[in-house]
Amino acid sequence: MFDIWRQALTYLLLSSLLSLILWAVAGPFSAVVVFAALLMFRWLFHVRNLVKLGYWLESPETRNVPEGEGPWEDVFARLNKMVREHRKERTKRASALHDMELATSALPEGVVSLDKTDHIEWFNPLAEKHLGLDSSRDIGQQITYLVRQPEFVEYLAAKNFAEPLLLHGARQDDLVLSCKLVGYSGNKKLLVTRDVTRFEHIETMRRDFVANVSHELLTPLTVVNGFVETMQDMPSLENDMARRALPMMGEQTMRMTHLVGDLLTLSKLEDRSNVLKEEVLDVPAMLSNCYQVGLELSAGQHKVRLELLSDAKLTGCAEELRSAFGNLMSNAIRYTPPGGEIVIRWQVLADGQPVYSVQDSGIGIALQHIPRLTERFYRVDSSRSRATGGTGLGLAIVKHIVNRHQAHLDISSEEGKGSTFSIVFPASRRVA
Repeated sequence: MFDIWRQALTYLLLSSLLSLILWAVAGPFSAVVVFAALLMFRWLFHVRNLVKLGYWLESPETRNVPEGEGPWEDVFARLNKMVREHRKERTKRASALHDMELATSALPEGVVSLDKTDHIEWFNPLAEKHLGLDSSRDIGQQITYLVRQPEFVEYLAAKNFAEPLLLHGARQDDLVLSCKLVGYSGNKKLLVTRDVTRFEHIETMRRDFVANVSHELLTPLTVVNGFVETMQDMPSLENDMARRALPMMGEQTMRMTHLVGDLLTLSKLEDRSNVLKEEVLDVPAMLSNCYQVGLELSAGQHKVRLELLSDAKLTGCAEELRSAFGNLMSNAIRYTPPGGEIVIRWQVLADGQPVYSVQDSGIGIALQHIPRLTERFYRVDSSRSRATGGTGLGLAIVKHIVNRHQAHLDISSEEGKGSTFSIVFPASRRVA
């Protein structure tokens, strides 16, 4: 910058000095003419370099930076250096972007980048295959114009992406995709798709196997249990071993019958063809019946109390919700020592969400066990669970019923101080 000022001032000083000499020798007119001619020459010199700069700026990507003279030489040299560094940095970024695109193309999942309004910005080849997209025409399109399954549209609109969505028949009827949305860079989202067709087929085979085996076991168990009960009712059982064995046999066959029944219930709940049969339910009346069953189950050993804090009704499946309510109540009675208290409560929260809860003063559950309580056959204390007659499937059944009603199960507990199990329903299921 200093050189530019130095050259400009030097030219002006020399022009002025030459004009002063001419003033003394040839008079003022000649001095003024020469000074004006020198300024005009300098002006044309700058215009010429500005024209070069303008010509280059019209297409800087394809044309080289021009060469200048005088002060413009330094300006063009710096500009040329800046352009070289910019092109080098751009080449590096383009290479990094190309590597990233190759890496995402090699991913075992499909990836679609969505902007804040859910328009497609980019997708990899596997997403193109999964969702039937076309890179030549679908960039910039709204994702719901191309993936039109109602469950996907609802998943996107709900903005609750904690759990992936299973999408059936996204492109082919036999294709099952696991779709997960991940937020990034403010309001943008990544849609990640994975082909889980094979795993779903295995899961279907597992469910069918459990259902079929359970059906096959139910008949012989019923027969054996019938014979055991008949033998127990016989007037004379002289063999001491028979008198001791038959009650144990009856107890175990009954327990196996309950276990098979719970397995069949789980299979039915997991069957996607089993559509939820919804109706308006009088929950206070249902819980009054449930309370009477609880009193019989407790047999006067506990203080059982029913608190109906709302008369709100609910839309749902009566059979399933009756099972879920009863499961939580019977668990509370089983795991509460005699003399303890069980409170069955129905209320509506301030935000309009109906809640069914069962609070007990029982043995409580250690914190590390709570996340796994709804797993099948998971037992905090195996010996105690079997002694109380549990199958280990009750809470798994409750979880499936809760999920089918778009609700969630809250569990709070402390060892030695009791537990509270709550089913929190969405406000949309409440009938005032």
